[in-house]
Amino acid sequence: MLDPFGRHIDYLRVSVTDRCDFRCVYCMSENMTFLPKKDVLSLEELERLCAAFIGLGVKKLRLTGGEPLVRKNIMSLFRGLSSHLASGALEELTLTTNGSQLKKYAQELADCGVRRINVSIDTLDADKFKAITRWGQLDQVMDGLAAADAAGLKVKLNAVALRGVNDEELGDMLQWAGDRGYDMTIIEVMPMGDVGGDARLDQYLPLSMVRAKLSERFSLSDIDYKTGGPARYVEVKETGGRLGFITPLTHNFCESCNRVRLTCTGTLFMCLGQEDAADLREPLRRSEADDAVIEAIHEAISRKPKGHDFIIDRRHKGPAVGRHMSVTGG
Repeated sequence: MLDPFGRHIDYLRVSVTDRCDFRCVYCMSENMTFLPKKDVLSLEELERLCAAFIGLGVKKLRLTGGEPLVRKNIMSLFRGLSSHLASGALEELTLTTNGSQLKKYAQELADCGVRRINVSIDTLDADKFKAITRWGQLDQVMDGLAAADAAGLKVKLNAVALRGVNDEELGDMLQWAGDRGYDMTIIEVMPMGDVGGDARLDQYLPLSMVRAKLSERFSLSDIDYKTGGPARYVEVKETGGRLGFITPLTHNFCESCNRVRLTCTGTLFMCLGQEDAADLREPLRRSEADDAVIEAIHEAISRKPKGHDFIIDRRHKGPAVGRHMSVTGG
C-alpha cells in the first residue's frame, strides 16, 4: 500500500476497545461515555480485517485500546493473529498496555508469539500514579512488569511528559528503566479530546526542554534505530539503553509515517491528528468476500494526508480533534 506521498503503509494499529480500567488525565475524561456494544466489531470481525491488511502488505500489527487486555476473550484474537506470524506474512505482533492485566496474560502473550510490549507508565510514585490514572494502582502494574519479565517479553516504557507533574522525575525513571533492561520513550501531550478546562495547555511540556534537562545527567547520542513507530532514539551511555522521543508538536514525525489506525467500530483513521476516516464495517458486513473491504482500504490509503495539524498554545487551547486518544488507540 502506497499513499499519495509515496510512503509505504506496512504498520496497522488496532484499537480493540475504547474501554479502560484507568482514566489517565491526558487521555480520558473521568466520566467517559463508552460505545454501545452493538457498535463494536466482534473479535472475529477484527481478525478478518487484520487479515485483509496483512494480505495487502502490513508487516507490523499493534493492538491497543483503551486497554486492550480488558476486552473479554481478547486472547482468542491474539491466538488467531499468531498464525500470520507462523506463516511469515506478519513480522511482528505486539501491543500497548497500561500493565494492569499483564500478571494474568503475560505468559499467554509470549506463547502467541508476542516478543515485545509497550507499557504506559508516567511515574514511579504511587500517589502520583493514582492521581494521573485516577483509578490505577502502581503495585498492580509492577506485578505485571514482573510477569512480563518472567515470560521473556521485552518491555519498553512509554511516559507522557506532564509539566509540573513528572518533569522532575523523568531522569530517575530513565535510570530505573535502564537498570531493568527496559528502553523508554517519552511522549509529548497530544491535543486530542476534551479533558477539561485549560488542562491540556497546563500539561504540555516540549521535549526539547526535557532532552536538555536529561542531558545534564546522561550522555545522549543520536542513533539510527527504528521500531516502525514515530520515535527518534538516542543511546544512553550510562545505562546502555535507548531513549525515544515522540514529538508531534515540537518536531512532527509525519514525513516518515507508515501507519494507519483501525478502531473497534471498523473506522479507519489515516492520521492520528486528522478527522478524515473510512468506514470498513459496512463493506465488511456486506459480504463474506473481502473484495469490498480491500477496495475501501485502497480508497482510504489514497486519501492519507501529508501530516497532522497539532498545535497547543494560548490561542489553541482546545483539542485539535474531538475524539479522545483512547478511541483511536494511543
